[in-house]
Amino acid sequence: MKLLSIAIPSYNSEAYMRKCIESLLPGGEDVEILIVDDGSKDRTGEIADEYETMYPNIVKAIHQENGGHGAAVNTGLEHATGLYFKVVDSDDWVKESAYRKILQTLRELAGGSTVLDMLISNFVYEKEGAKKNKVMRYHHALPKDTIFTWDEVKHFRKGQYILMHSVIFRTKLLKECGLKLPEHTFYVDNLFVFEPLPYVRTMYYLDVNFYRYYIGREGQSVNEQVMISRIDQQILVNKLMLDYLIEKKAEIYRKRRMRAYMISYLEIITVISSVLLIRSGTEESLEKKKELWEDIKQKDGLLYIRLRYGIMGNSMNLPGKGGRKISVEAYKICQRFFKFN
Repeated sequence: MKLLSIAIPSYNSEAYMRKCIESLLPGGEDVEILIVDDGSKDRTGEIADEYETMYPNIVKAIHQENGGHGAAVNTGLEHATGLYFKVVDSDDWVKESAYRKILQTLRELAGGSTVLDMLISNFVYEKEGAKKNKVMRYHHALPKDTIFTWDEVKHFRKGQYILMHSVIFRTKLLKECGLKLPEHTFYVDNLFVFEPLPYVRTMYYLDVNFYRYYIGREGQSVNEQVMISRIDQQILVNKLMLDYLIEKKAEIYRKRRMRAYMISYLEIITVISSVLLIRSGTEESLEKKKELWEDIKQKDGLLYIRLRYGIMGNSMNLPGKGGRKISVEAYKICQRFFKFN
């Protein structure tokens, strides 16, 4: 059995996927690299086949009809034989020294008496044109270099959460929890790091800058104008997270710190949905924003109060044009601080 399976969802990625793959090859035969060609129309599939030919014991090329990022992650998970599972997007890459440290840590933990469910590490926003890259670290919220449980998790800062770039899950856990991401939908990475959490018992945090998250490419899914044009998909993911939290409420609410983290994550996603709808500036978008908050209220009144009357929820629901302008300014401050979009 391989130690780590790494899925690379790839769609029309010929211009940048080599950098991603090359950064993962130093893992050697402890790692299987699953390049999922999601119905690409360029040379992505050929490049995947080329690497499989060169590294048959490490790389596997998988070709499928286009189903979107979620479908590619699903396929990667279906083919994964490693003890642990990681997703690395085709325009991102990893730092070799941190990569080796992570593999060493996984090897040591795999031989221990306690089963590890989730390993967390830092990621770096490699933002186009930025003078200094923002590092997303978790040292203030998570114990370092030891196995811990939800009881030992401290408070996350507002606007901070664990992204897909940060995590490596135990493969069997993802399969047993029935994780299946929606097809032809953007922003499903939020579901990837949300739905498995009630099944996570043990965690380990390595304070290394492992994942390099490239941001700023034209047409990228996290570009603000692109997000506004795909707002219905953002809302869909938002509502799926809401429904999942309510569905698993009995289990989630038994663990106070897991509950607090998952509610905070849902709050962040709801605020992002709200401000994008405000930024869109159409009457239709403002109606969708109203409907989103009404949906939360109808499904769980107490959760609605928690989200709506917190600092972020309040700032997204100020009345009139003046209120909406303040909401946008608050969002811009968050953008500058957290370096997203």
